[in-house]
Amino acid sequence: MSLTTISILSPEAANGRNVVAYGVVRALAAAKKTGVFRPAVCKHETFTDVLLGASTSGITREQATGVCPRRAREDKEGARPDIVAAYSEAVAATAPEAMVIVGTDHSAVNDPDSFSFNADVAADLASPVFLAVCAIDRTPEQVKATVDACTAIVTKACTTVLGVFVTGCPDDQADAVKAAVAGDVPVWTVPAVEFSDASGAQAAAAVFDEHVPADEVLAALEAPFTAPVTPYAFQYSLLGKAKADKKTIVLPEGEEDRIIKAADYLLERDIVNLIIVGDKDTILARGKELGLNSLEKASFQAMDDEEVLAPMVAKLCELRAKKGMTEEQARKTLTDASYFGTMLVVLGKADGLVSGSINSTANTVRPALQVIKTKPGQSLVSGAFLMCFKDHVAVFADCAINLNPNAEQLADIAIQSAETAKAFGIDPKVGMLSYSTLGSGKGPDVDLVEEATAIVKEKAPDLAVVGSIQFDAAWSPTVAATKAKGNDVAGHVNVFVFPNLCAGNIGYKAVQRSSGAIAVGPVLQGLNRPVNDLSRGALVQDIINTVALTAIEAQ
Repeated sequence: MSLTTISILSPEAANGRNVVAYGVVRALAAAKKTGVFRPAVCKHETFTDVLLGASTSGITREQATGVCPRRAREDKEGARPDIVAAYSEAVAATAPEAMVIVGTDHSAVNDPDSFSFNADVAADLASPVFLAVCAIDRTPEQVKATVDACTAIVTKACTTVLGVFVTGCPDDQADAVKAAVAGDVPVWTVPAVEFSDASGAQAAAAVFDEHVPADEVLAALEAPFTAPVTPYAFQYSLLGKAKADKKTIVLPEGEEDRIIKAADYLLERDIVNLIIVGDKDTILARGKELGLNSLEKASFQAMDDEEVLAPMVAKLCELRAKKGMTEEQARKTLTDASYFGTMLVVLGKADGLVSGSINSTANTVRPALQVIKTKPGQSLVSGAFLMCFKDHVAVFADCAINLNPNAEQLADIAIQSAETAKAFGIDPKVGMLSYSTLGSGKGPDVDLVEEATAIVKEKAPDLAVVGSIQFDAAWSPTVAATKAKGNDVAGHVNVFVFPNLCAGNIGYKAVQRSSGAIAVGPVLQGLNRPVNDLSRGALVQDIINTVALTAIEAQ
């Protein structure tokens, strides 16, 4: 059974919102196993306890709360991933059939961005919204304007309003208010009730039940809703998928601060098993200086450990025998941490590798190409980025490896990228990018892309693909309706295949920097075992994401 979710958001966030939240929890709890979640709430307030008392999922207060209001006010971008994590863990622990998410409370500290923050969090939690707007000291027209303004913010956050509660509304004004606010979603009015703690619960319940039929609330929740996938939700989904089937990932750059910070985060949450290459005592001492407390959970591998080095040298000589590699050459090669880490994967001591925070892409990829090699049937290795936009995730490729692929290679990159999309829950719709849309332009570059598209259709006849196509026609249904009329893939592409490395690398960085999209990767496609490269400018969160996706690839 799918999870029913609803967020109760209000620009006032006071008594009227409380009446609505309590009423909705009670209505859902009568029909489903229902939990409550407060993304940002003060630990001293008591209204959450009233809501929990009406819930039926067995969720505790600790499970039902995210961050404190001050954190939400001062560090919104940092708070959102922690809220997603807390919510996901609460749902996993209590297995509810429905969750009611109640936004931040009224505060003496004014935060002009609080409603937008609550809307963003609703989107992060894949939740539609019930609005609660107060009618006190507002005309019906002013209530309507307030509802419209709030709806615009919710829509901008990439979620949807399913219903509107007008609170503090006397019965003799209900018809006028409903007429003013009437639109595409149901509107209910509720008179004013004092309700800030348990003493007001009985009166609040009676007023809500009298004015809001429970069956109408449940029916509103059945309205069609396409849940967004925000960057924070996607990043947490990576961690959840990695944790569900733990793999061992080797980190060759073990003495880099960003690496050990990321390692500590992953180990604290039991996401993956880690082998950190380097001197254990040195790394742990640096971890203490950085205030890290979970590094002891890692395995550490010194590069001069002869018990590991001897079989590694023998295996490397075997794999590179055709190149005439000697034991002396092998030992010299294995002084390179990336090569050493790659051989740990070859020997089966690790399932995958992440490197590149202080090494070039070439230094990460070269050992993998030499000793891990490509999968059977794969002609090349390519690099894709998972681009996390505000409400969905797309794949961009090749952005890292192949300079000027020919038509056969470009087709293979497209098919590899579609498989990557599937691995991360994306139903692939492939666009073969060019300066031409379905024959609108001519030239050898267009010919190459159209030949590659034909090869994709031959090799993967069930794959949805369009090409050649310009980026705007691939991305926008509006543009596609003009430039690619009648094509079902155009305007809905989520796997963007660039014609060469120059275009791909510029393209992903331009989109990343100008749109605020989060780029996760590159994912190296086509290797026998997962090896992934980091940008030397990678942030700790980038490293966490890349380790998680490497673990998922290894599953």
